[in-house]
Amino acid sequence: MKQISSFEWGRIIALFAVIAIHAKPFMTMPIIDDLPWVGLLVNQVSRFAVPLFFILAGFLVQPRLIAAPFQTLKRYSFPLLKVWAAWSIIYLLTPFNLQTVAEKGYLAERSGYWNYLLQNPLNTLFEGGLVHLWYIPALLSAVAILAALISIKQEKCILPIAFALYIFGLIAGSYEPIFGIESPLLTRNGPFFSTLIVALGFEIRRHKLTISQPIALSLLLGGMSLHLAEAYFLMSKGVDFNIHDFLVGTPVWVLGIFFLLQANPTFGDCPRVSRWSKDVLGVYLCHLLVIIYILNIARMINIDDLIRDLTIIPLTFIISMVLIWLIELTPLKRVLLR
Repeated sequence: MKQISSFEWGRIIALFAVIAIHAKPFMTMPIIDDLPWVGLLVNQVSRFAVPLFFILAGFLVQPRLIAAPFQTLKRYSFPLLKVWAAWSIIYLLTPFNLQTVAEKGYLAERSGYWNYLLQNPLNTLFEGGLVHLWYIPALLSAVAILAALISIKQEKCILPIAFALYIFGLIAGSYEPIFGIESPLLTRNGPFFSTLIVALGFEIRRHKLTISQPIALSLLLGGMSLHLAEAYFLMSKGVDFNIHDFLVGTPVWVLGIFFLLQANPTFGDCPRVSRWSKDVLGVYLCHLLVIIYILNIARMINIDDLIRDLTIIPLTFIISMVLIWLIELTPLKRVLLR
C-alpha cells in the first residue's frame, strides 16, 4: 500500500502526545482548588495517542491478516517482540534515579525497581522493563485475537468480542470504584482495550468505510468531550483526573481523528514527515529513558519548573531522534529497531 501522508503525520503528532503524557508538564502549577488543571488537561487531551497507533495498525494490517492470518501474525510479531525484549533489558539494567545511585549505589537503586516489578509479575509480563512498553504486548494481543477469528472464518465475531473486552476493561479499570469488579491484570495492558481499537481500523478497511469531514470532526469533538467529562465525573469517585488511558468516549474520539486523516490523505505530504515517521517506533521505545534523565539533570542543576515544562517535550523529541539516528549507524539497529 502506498504511504498515506496524513497517517504518517498523525503518527508523529501522536508521538508528541505520548511524550507529553510521560513528561507530565505543568503539574506543579495549581490553577483552581489547588489542582494543576493545565497539566491535568494536557495529560488527558493527549490520550488519543496510543489509540491512534492502534487504529492505524488495524487499518494497515487488514489485507495481510485476511490473506494469511497466522503467517501475518508471525511476521508481524517477531520484530516487535524482539525490540520489546531488547528495550526491556535496557530499562531493567539502566538506573533511573542518579541521586540514589550516588548515595547508595547501583544495586540499591535497581533492586528497589526490580522488587517493584516482581510484586505484580502478571502486569510486568504484559508491560516489560518499563511501563510504556505495554503498547507492544497489547497490540500483538489484539492482532492475535483477530488472526484466530479470521482463521476459523468468524470475522462476524470480531467486534462483539472486542466490545466485550473493552466493556470489561472499563468496569474493572477506571470504573472499578463504581462496579467493584477487579482484574488481576491492569486492564490497560493486554487485549482489553487494544482489541476494539485495532478491530475498528481493520473493519474500516475491510468494509471500505469513509465519512464526511463534518461528521468526523463531530466524532472527534464529541468523543474528546465525553472522555474529559468522564474523567471529571470519576474524580467524585476518588479517581485522579489524569490516570485514564481509555474511557467510553475514547474510541469515538479516535474514530473522528482517523476519519479526518483518511479524508485528507495529502496532509503532511513533505519529505521531513516521511523521514520522521520511519523513526516513530524507535523514539517511542527510547523517549521515556530520555525524559527520566532530563528530569534527573533538571533536579540536579535546579532548573526553574516553568522552563523545564516548556522545553521538555521538544527537547525529548530531539534527543530521542538523535539517539535513534546514532543507533541506526551501528549493528545494534538489528536488535533495538524494528
